Amino acid sequence: MAQTKFNSSILTVLEDKIQLIKTRKGAIYLVGPIKLPVNLYGETVNFKWYCWLNCDEVTEDYERIIEKLSSANLAELQQSSVLVYGDFSYADEAIIRMHSICHTGDIFGSKRCDCGYQLKQSMKMIVEHGTGALFYLANHEGRGIGLFSKAMAYVLQENGYDTVDANESLGFVDDSRNYEDAIEVLKALRTKPVTLMTNNPKKLEALKKSGLKVSNRKPLWGDISEYNENYLQTKIKRSGHLEEEGNCPND
Repeated sequence: MAQTKFNSSILTVLEDKIQLIKTRKGAIYLVGPIKLPVNLYGETVNFKWYCWLNCDEVTEDYERIIEKLSSANLAELQQSSVLVYGDFSYADEAIIRMHSICHTGDIFGSKRCDCGYQLKQSMKMIVEHGTGALFYLANHEGRGIGLFSKAMAYVLQENGYDTVDANESLGFVDDSRNYEDAIEVLKALRTKPVTLMTNNPKKLEALKKSGLKVSNRKPLWGDISEYNENYLQTKIKRSGHLEEEGNCPND
């Protein structure tokens, strides 16, 4: 991951959003509140979101804590899984989704992103197709920065940073996700071509470089709202996500 010189303006934005709670074993660092518009039974309800981090070190030098985030590798403390439907190993045509965990979108139904929609919609498309697999990649939170770092990135986004700038300002690259483990599992489950549900060309590239045959790509846009419009535009304009539907031959 990229390392950047600490910007004092970042601390100005974050320091009043971080709270130190001393414990017998060390400290809990609490970040928040963060505005979180949530889709609750069809109604948008504005919640306030907090996230905490347990740490042995007790300090009110929040600059020190923030600088350590990009090397702490918090996202690696989680595990991934895959949800398979139908005759996935032997069916001629199968559809798959490499879905990165989104605690706020997948669980709370946050409308700040489109992740919850993509999760449910991809499962629906797999069932409608007849066979496929959903890879749920739990060490991919916040494009690989971890949940606590993502909470800080959200604070920055509430203060004018876009998704890319927020991640990079905290010492991360825009997208540090790795698909090697998921690809190895996919290879163990299926050798025939797959159709990949994604808007992200990096996922296509990862599969192709591994030697897997990708017969098609299906876009997965939806649930666009006032809360995530800028987020989605940033994906297209700065992260290179694909707007149009198209085939992905292996040549």
